[in-house]
Amino acid sequence: MGTTGQVVAQARRFSQQIADGVKSSSDVWQQAALDGLKKELDVMIPRVQQVVRQTRARIVDGITDSAGKIVSLFEHTTELIRKGKAGKPTEFGKMVKIQETENQIITSYEVYAKRPADSALLIPSIEQHRELFGVVPRLATTDAGFFSAANETAAQKMGVAQVAIPFLGTLSRQRLKRQREPWFRRAQKWRTGCEGRISVLKRRHGLNRCRYKGDSGMQRWVGLGVLADTLINLGRVLIARRTRKKSKSAVP
Repeated sequence: MGTTGQVVAQARRFSQQIADGVKSSSDVWQQAALDGLKKELDVMIPRVQQVVRQTRARIVDGITDSAGKIVSLFEHTTELIRKGKAGKPTEFGKMVKIQETENQIITSYEVYAKRPADSALLIPSIEQHRELFGVVPRLATTDAGFFSAANETAAQKMGVAQVAIPFLGTLSRQRLKRQREPWFRRAQKWRTGCEGRISVLKRRHGLNRCRYKGDSGMQRWVGLGVLADTLINLGRVLIARRTRKKSKSAVP
């Protein structure tokens, strides 16, 4: 931390010297180059100072959750995402929501600037579906993170006939019976299959790591991956339909 503090102080002196040099320089190109370097220093200095503060808080004071915590100097909006997985309890990046319908078609996606609670996403997702198709889905299924009694009631009031969201707490007899019904189990199996869509997006379309910089780059990278995957699956559906039509027309 002491060495880093010295580097920060040196960078601040350089920034001031560059500012003075820009004012006195008559070379336009030199001014532009120096101005660019100064801007980069002025962006990085406060980020490094924040990292020093949160490092001191962690090591000296034992505070692990610092306000405005930075986990990447170059992608300073990167978030800590704790999922509790045994092999990877903590991930770094941005939360992405994927909505999928029949035939593995992604109908909506969103990259969140700040990670919201999963339970806050269900009703907006149903509203997005209605806006796109003109009707609410007959069936809505998610993992347990989206569950709340208010969500189930609101979805049913919107016209969703079947809401299959498991509750992992202590189950009443009525709730246990509901979650054991065949339609609920089929819906959850289908939802489990949707996890494969996320895996494909990561493996085939590179969503495991964004190669662009900044939040706008993240939005663009995810959008391109979703678009590519959707085009592939739309093509498969159209080919399958054409094949079925040909087979029917060939029947004497």
